[in-house]
Order: sequence, then structure tokens, then C-alpha cells
Amino acid sequence: MRTKRFLLLLLALILGLALVACGGDTATEEPAEEPATTEEETAEEPMEEEVPAEEEAPAEEPMEEEAPAEEPAAEEPASDKVQIRWFVGLGTGTNAEQVATQEEVVADFNASQDEIELVLEIVPNDSAVQTLSTQIASGNGPDVIGPVGWTGSNSFFGQWLDIGPLVDASGFDTSVFDPALVDSYQTEEGQVGLPFAVFPAAVYFQPALFDEVGLAYPPQNYGDMYELDGEEVEWNWDTFSEVARRLTIDINGLNSTEEGFDRTQIQQVGYQPQWQTHTNYMASYRAGATKIYEGEEAGSYVSTMPESWKEANRWVYDAIWGEQPFAVPAAVTGAAEWGSGNVFNSGRAAMIVTPLWYTCCLGEFAEAGLEFQAGILPVGDDGEYHGRVDADTFRIWSGTEHPEEAYAVLQYLITDGADKLLPVYGALPAIPDKREAFWTVQTERYPFLSPESIAVFEAGLSYPDAPSAEQYQPNYPEAWARGQTFFDLLLNTAPDQLDYDAEWDQLVTDLEAIYNRQ
Repeated sequence: MRTKRFLLLLLALILGLALVACGGDTATEEPAEEPATTEEETAEEPMEEEVPAEEEAPAEEPMEEEAPAEEPAAEEPASDKVQIRWFVGLGTGTNAEQVATQEEVVADFNASQDEIELVLEIVPNDSAVQTLSTQIASGNGPDVIGPVGWTGSNSFFGQWLDIGPLVDASGFDTSVFDPALVDSYQTEEGQVGLPFAVFPAAVYFQPALFDEVGLAYPPQNYGDMYELDGEEVEWNWDTFSEVARRLTIDINGLNSTEEGFDRTQIQQVGYQPQWQTHTNYMASYRAGATKIYEGEEAGSYVSTMPESWKEANRWVYDAIWGEQPFAVPAAVTGAAEWGSGNVFNSGRAAMIVTPLWYTCCLGEFAEAGLEFQAGILPVGDDGEYHGRVDADTFRIWSGTEHPEEAYAVLQYLITDGADKLLPVYGALPAIPDKREAFWTVQTERYPFLSPESIAVFEAGLSYPDAPSAEQYQPNYPEAWARGQTFFDLLLNTAPDQLDYDAEWDQLVTDLEAIYNRQ
């Protein structure tokens, strides 16, 4: 056996020397011969030989990439691409499903053209303002920011690019949007955005509660009248109030217009300010949107909230504390039986006025077998309809070095990208042709939602609050909080403890001080 092995090794050595002499590659040939040293090793070797064969497949790819004809073709376009950073975090877009979808949209965009490389930046919402502030202060701000609403944008007032010239130069057809929505993004900074994700307001109402007291439902076409006591009357805030009073029922079954009504034992309200609990919201609905400050710099600012805004908020106060109430204080709505603040969801409110996003939060309502529909907003005190449209969109930082490319990304996100983005954002598309999927989801969740109600919501897009109820004010966070404090007083303080006129005057005084604080 040893003699046989010796002869085999000697033969291999002679063969190897011969190959070297002939220019053979010993680096590849010798490993193939070594396993034949024993019969046992020869039996196992095929498995071991397959491993190098598989590992060498990747090793060969760099050799192919090194070929002059291929490597420049793969890398040269990438080096010429303009990098555009998309910052997400000021608004929605940070949960896992949204992030995954946004990554898909980035990949889609990058594959759709060869001039721009879109890069996604996700920042937690609670640190987004600070992160973006730091980036902008260092001159390294992102190019495209969003989705973001008015509140998120206000922290960076003066930092948004006027995209109007870019829209015109691109030839983009803005007629796909409701003109009022486009105009709502026209501010003193210019055209700061285009419509994307929209949440129009309407009157949510429970038909069953109207049926119980024999009242007609709110109208479902803007311009229609309301039938009350056999007469056609205008659907304005006075009519709304009268209907709400008759829908406010106490423990004895009396409504608030009837003698003996017990306001301390209200079981159902005709109206409640459902999550629209800020001075600016009710004022916009009833009195109409308006810019609420003037001035160019600290020291010159004044509050310009009109008298009509004061009276619009007084209406809410009287709805709760007046002689014939049709809403209840915050202390009542906080109770579990009142939905712990989600009053309409509890089934105890006949009407509310709120944007479309509220469909997010009616799970218990539907599970209880209750139904809602949508009615038009009442005519304002000036004879005009005044709506509200909460909205998110994308904005461009004014310091971008690549405005044209940033705008190309923005236009993609609100058009092609919207098909994937809007479903995970849970928003109604501003472009009508894209709305079918949204309403499919809503009618699956709420099968009772009628086509007429859907039409009401969409019609509400023609009545945005421009400027927004959430419009910029100097020292915005503090100014907004002061308005919230005032409204909280209305919800919690009875007339014997609150002088409404004095509190309003104090609000205006405080706002001016906040505006001018440096």
C-alpha cells in the first residue's frame, strides 16, 4: 500500500514538473490532485469541490465588471445624478407601513428617470422640528419636506420656496385640482405647495336621532334650503342652532326648548364641538377665514381678529351655557359614557362639524349598529359658506441648490407617487381621478355611507379656509396655545365665573404681546 502511494505521488510530481515546463497553471491544477492521496478522502472530495465552485461565481463577477466596456456604463450615470433629499417627520409618514411604502416610491422614482437620485430621510416626529431646524441653520437643509400640514409648516415660516414659477415652467396642469385648493396654498411667501392629501369638513349627523324627533336631515347639496316646521328656511347657523336644541334631550325626554328641561341631566346633545376645540376653528366655520395679524417684524405686530370671530366663539359658549343649551361642558364629555371625549362615537351627539379625517375614529359607533351621514355646512353670518379643509402636502426648502429637480420630485409625489402614498396616509386625494380607492376603504368600513354623503365631502373642497385656521402667527407655538387656552375656558367655565368680553379682550392683548416677543 505504501509502495502504491509512493508511486502515485512520484507520478504526480513528474506530471506537475512537466506542466510547469509547458507553461501550465499549478495554482489551479494542484488542488484538484491533492485529494487523491487516500481512498477515503477521494470519496468525500466531490462535496468539498462544489463549495469552491459556488464561491467562485461571485469572484468572477468583479472580473467581468472590470472590463472597460461595462464598468463605465454602470457607474457614469450615477455620478451625474443630482441628489434630492426627502425629509419625512414633520407630519405623518413615520410608522413602519408608511416608511416601507415611501421606500417603494423612492425606488419607483429613481427607476423612472436617470437624472435625479431621491434619498429618503425619516426622522421621529417628536424630534423632527429640532432636527430640521439644525439642518437649515447649518445650511444643509433637505430639498423636499412632507407630508406636512399647516401647523408643521409654521415652525419654518419664511423658509419655503415659492414654487409658482416652477409650476408654470413645467407646464403642469393645475386644473386637475379644485381651484380653491390651489389658491389656498398662495400665501405671502408665494405658492408654497400644491394640493395632495385633503380632509374637507362637513356636518356629520345621525339620521336615526332626527327620525326620533321628526326633523328633516341637514341638506346634502350646497345651496339647498332646509325644511323646518313645514317651511323652507336657509340652512344657516341660526337654523342649525334651532335644530340642535330640539335634538338635545334630557333624562325625562324633554328637549332644551321645552319647559322643565333639566340641563343637569342631558342624555343627548344636538351638537358638540368634536375635536374642533380652538378659537380659530369655530371662527373659520361661522365667520370665515381671515388673516389675524398684521406687521412685518417684532415690535410692529398687532392682532386683527375681527369682531365676527369673537361672536362666532360666543356662539359656542352659548351652546354650552345658554338658556337653551345644545352642547355640554368638557367635564361631561370626559366621562366614559360620553366616549371619553369622543362624543359622536358614543352615539350621544346628533351633529358635529369636523373634517373628513374623523372617519378614523368611529369604530365603536359602527360596532354598535349606529349610522352617520354627511350634510353641508351652514351658511355663515355674512351669507357665504365657510368651510375648513385640513390638508397635507410637500414643500421645498427655499435654500435648496436644486429647485428644478426638487420640484420634479414634488410633482411626482403628488401625482404618480400618490397612488401608493395616499392609501397609507389615509387621506382623500386632491386629484379626483385617484379617489375611488379611498372611498372603497371608507364604504367597506362604513357600508351605510351614502353616495350623497360622499358627494357632500367632496363638495366641501370648494370651501377651504384660506388662510387656514392653523395659519402662521408670529411665535406660532405660543400664540396657538393661547388660543387653545381661551377655548378651554369656554368649555369649562360657567357664566357666573367668566366675563366673556373681558376674556376676549385679554386674549387679543396677550396675542399681541406674544407676537412681539423677541
